Amino acid sequence: MVSPAEDIRVAVDLIVLTLREDALSVLLVQRDDEPHRGAWALPGGFVELQEDLDEAAYRVLADEASLGSGAVHLEQVRTFGAPHRDPRGRVISVAFMALGADLPDPRRGDDVADARWWAIDELAAIDLAFDHADVLACSIERARAKLEYTTLAVTFLPQEFTISQLRGVYESVWGTTLDAGNFHRKATRTEGFLLDLEKHAAPTGGRPARLYAAGPGTSLVPPLLRSGD
Repeated sequence: MVSPAEDIRVAVDLIVLTLREDALSVLLVQRDDEPHRGAWALPGGFVELQEDLDEAAYRVLADEASLGSGAVHLEQVRTFGAPHRDPRGRVISVAFMALGADLPDPRRGDDVADARWWAIDELAAIDLAFDHADVLACSIERARAKLEYTTLAVTFLPQEFTISQLRGVYESVWGTTLDAGNFHRKATRTEGFLLDLEKHAAPTGGRPARLYAAGPGTSLVPPLLRSGD
């Protein structure tokens, strides 16, 4: 029997992604309450009566990820609303993807047992709570796809970076190896993608690498495809 509309609750789930030691990593919290006590899950929470969705997402980021609104790029991924996704009742959750560079170790919130970064490759043997494995998989694919046709890759980098560092973002998120020369040519010739700072990184023994910053564009035309085309 379907619960009446007034029993439906709305939540937000946060998929916080960063690169740690060149590995795409996600923030997970270990639940301290039932249901799924002791299981790892995405940070999340119910939307309060006077909150809009973005406000709820930023509150969860502050409470469970120790991150302020300026630390990440935040965007909605999709809504998850299968009838039995939460044993507590009818819960519809809006998933938000948060991407950032050099994000700090999380501060454990009051209502979780633990919080830590997990490399995506480490999660094969982990059973996430609720339907969070599906939520995470959907969000990772969204991030991978958006790197093809938007400038979102720069959100994983500091303000000044080299082409090699930018290529490393694509390789880590896509899980592939890219041809260095071909990538350099495409990235530097894509209008609005990068700003040449006309200076070089500190030498590390070889020829100093040129430094770039994020350009004003938001779209990649032509796109940088995972296929290499």
